[in-house]
Amino acid sequence: MAHSYKNFEPQWYRGEVPAGTYRSIFKWGAPEQIKIPRESLYRLIKESFGLSDDDFKTYSEDLGLDPVKFDIPVKLSAAHLDRFREIVGGDYVRTDNYARLSVAYGKTMYDLMRVRHKIVENIPDAVLYPGTKEQIEQVVACCAAEKIPLYVYGGGSSVTRGVECVKGGVSLDMRLRFNKVIEFNEIDQTITVEAGISGPKLEEALNDAVRKFGAKRAYTCGHFPQSFEYSSVGGWVVTHGAGQNSTYYGCIQDIVLGQDYATPVGNIHTSRYSRKADGPDLDQIMMGSEGAFGVLTHVTLKIFRHMPRTIKRFSYMFKDWETGQAAAREIMQSEAGYPSVFRLSDPEETSVMMHMYGVVDSPLRHFFNMKHFKVGEMCLYLGFTNGEKGFSRNCARNVHRVARQYGGIWLSGIVTKAWEKGRFNDPYLRDTMQDFGLVMDTMECSVNWSNMSRVHREVRAYVKNRPNTICLTHMSHVYPQGANLYWIFIARMYDPQEYRKFHAGILDAIQKSGAAMSHHHGIGKMFGPWLEGSIGRNEYAVYRALKRHFDPDNIMNPGGTLGFDLEEGDKRFLREDIKQEP
Repeated sequence: MAHSYKNFEPQWYRGEVPAGTYRSIFKWGAPEQIKIPRESLYRLIKESFGLSDDDFKTYSEDLGLDPVKFDIPVKLSAAHLDRFREIVGGDYVRTDNYARLSVAYGKTMYDLMRVRHKIVENIPDAVLYPGTKEQIEQVVACCAAEKIPLYVYGGGSSVTRGVECVKGGVSLDMRLRFNKVIEFNEIDQTITVEAGISGPKLEEALNDAVRKFGAKRAYTCGHFPQSFEYSSVGGWVVTHGAGQNSTYYGCIQDIVLGQDYATPVGNIHTSRYSRKADGPDLDQIMMGSEGAFGVLTHVTLKIFRHMPRTIKRFSYMFKDWETGQAAAREIMQSEAGYPSVFRLSDPEETSVMMHMYGVVDSPLRHFFNMKHFKVGEMCLYLGFTNGEKGFSRNCARNVHRVARQYGGIWLSGIVTKAWEKGRFNDPYLRDTMQDFGLVMDTMECSVNWSNMSRVHREVRAYVKNRPNTICLTHMSHVYPQGANLYWIFIARMYDPQEYRKFHAGILDAIQKSGAAMSHHHGIGKMFGPWLEGSIGRNEYAVYRALKRHFDPDNIMNPGGTLGFDLEEGDKRFLREDIKQEP
């Protein structure tokens, strides 16, 4: 929803994005949808970067409205293309420029900056649009026999360069035809789907299960990442994704019950049992493999009863970050049930959220002053509960008890409702801001309670060392033993290589601080150089052995995925114990 400005307002680009243009590739989401900053946030941006209205009177970046055009020849032979047409159909093999570029990049700012600058690299020779599991299995077998690199494009929301076709070859675009429900089982409370199905399409089917499947009630998938509207179930699985409601429903590895893969050495089918003690868990081995072992075709998910009327929303303000952390840990360790959404923002993010949602212009600011809660110190906690009515109510009561115990100010559920309205569309802000040279991107990592303060302090110190850089942090995806720390940074930057150097420095800081390199974004090619140094050489050798088994000729997502096929000098070993050979 647009909010009118009282004073000068930049000329945000508001037109529907023309089809076939560069902007249609780097833009987030629907072609006609945009999001502009509130005037209070616009004022904060100007203050943070030392800018004036004059800096926003003209665009500093290319809007990308011209048609996609480049001259990179297709290297696949006519015989190879004909074979793929035999498998998926003549209309579903494309080699035009737009199709090739449309699946080459994800949504990290490094990708978006390159597309804006018309830097076209690492594109496939052909894009295939499979319609069945059997077609995918035949494509994988053909690529294995002919040594053709094979990549997969699900929803395209990767922020780790996960889909980039470094070695050319072919890319399977799953969005068009491979997006159907295969089986709905109400007795077991499971659903089996094709890997290309989107979050909204899956959720729509489950919410409408009474009509669609003759079910007794409505259901939900329980998995809602910020990229929900433009990500696929397959993408969630192969990157070890997590949704914003994961504290109650679990991350994707808790929701997956079974998987099917097409690999160069044959097909893999895992059993659909809740628990089994027949050796290492093959489901866990395959999840997180990011297309480096094979192509995920079908996945069976646990489903949950859809009970939106039982949700209890809440929000609190804590005096400072340490107090908020202590309260969050007590909520998770008190064994009184877990909230579904659980989000604690640090002081800087709290300040920006107050601008984003208009709190700084509301009477609430006077109330905080009366309570001696200071902007720049206080921390916003918001969330809600799910589940059976009594469980949900009791969980919310426990949250209230603990928040009061730690001096939290109750803000009702209104703030949470405001956050919910923007929970999936905040990425639209990136397009409007980048038109004026302001980049916004995200990083995250997994921490324990005992090292949370250190990780937060050290990673923020690196980001804030860059002049005029906003660094927002919140805790989410919370557990009795720790949580995810999620950073959003905003900087004025124009050069993709400058961005990549800055991004690498953040990864260095995360590894040095002792955190896990990723909680739910995966590793891809962008984080790959840090993986072996993060988990250890002997541990990483297990990954290499799996890669050699499933993909002996390295045709599956080659070019640095999970750190595979990197030169030794390209790897980042920052821990002293990793530098020495075992």
